[in-house]
Amino acid sequence: MASSSRPNTSRYRGLFWVWFWSGPGSGSGPAHQVSAVYQTGETVALKKVALRKLEDGIPNQAVREIKALQEIEDNQHVVKLKDFFPHGTGFVLVFDFMLSDLSEVIRNSQRPLTPAQVKGYMMMLLKGVAFLHQNSIMHRDLKPANLLISSSGHLKVADFGLARLFSDQGERLYSHQVATRWYRAPELLYGARKYDEGVDLWAVGCIFGELLNSSPLFPGENDIEQLCCVLRVLGTPTRESWPEMVELPDYNKITFKENPAIPLEEIVPDTCPQAVDLLCRFLVYPSRRRCSATQALIHPFFFSSPLPAHHSELPIPQRGGRPPRQRLQAPPTDFSVDLPLQNSVVDPSELRPHASCL
Repeated sequence: MASSSRPNTSRYRGLFWVWFWSGPGSGSGPAHQVSAVYQTGETVALKKVALRKLEDGIPNQAVREIKALQEIEDNQHVVKLKDFFPHGTGFVLVFDFMLSDLSEVIRNSQRPLTPAQVKGYMMMLLKGVAFLHQNSIMHRDLKPANLLISSSGHLKVADFGLARLFSDQGERLYSHQVATRWYRAPELLYGARKYDEGVDLWAVGCIFGELLNSSPLFPGENDIEQLCCVLRVLGTPTRESWPEMVELPDYNKITFKENPAIPLEEIVPDTCPQAVDLLCRFLVYPSRRRCSATQALIHPFFFSSPLPAHHSELPIPQRGGRPPRQRLQAPPTDFSVDLPLQNSVVDPSELRPHASCL
């Protein structure tokens, strides 16, 4: 990993505003995303993070996203943090502009994605995840909405608000309340505090299944129902199939009747055997048995006909609900980023690179 000093933020002041929309933040407070064009013609995306309680300092989740992105070298399949700067009672992140995300691709597809398109998206996802894991970073919130799509069709992993560093020793305790429920690994549903990058690999399997089916594999309404959805498909785990299960905090809090597994061929019908085999390698109970992203990239699925589609051949829908592109004479009143930095109440020193905060 390469750590870089903070870039000069002045080049992103005085932006030309193109459109504006609001959306949920990364958990650290309301966020607005704005597309803006720098005077050189560069288009960037801005994410404004507003902080609610300044007396407590910047929330760990907000700092974590910045510092994780600072520690990541340029990679074609991981979103690039171009800059950040404090603003008022919050701060602004400057990213490469991305046109859409994978959830929009799945939701807006007029017909199921072709096998070549699924392979194309999966190859880019796996390359991004492999890069993160090679740099000892767990994303912990992989889902289609966090996989952004550029205007050229490139997929990039984004939103590092829950990212953490992991080690081979595995002694560090983490929160189990991570990942969006439908993509949450079974060990997290059982309250695990010690886990590894396997939680990302489970999420990759869920995303793969969603690409194949055009719908989520495990759409639970709450944590218990989520666990039921998983057990209904994979079968009730036993001490033989998942020895580590008995050590999980919530193992004895709820019991399930024995339930046989459903063959994944029935869950993702009309899917080639190689795709089913790869899916099976992700969706296994023991984290240590899940296929790594690097191993998945050399799976026969990607080398059988049809070959993965080139990124230029992939669908790129517009974000749903986005207002038409229009030229604004001035930034929205609640999103001026042209204030002097000395007017900010956020201490920029809190945002300096520091890997231990991950």
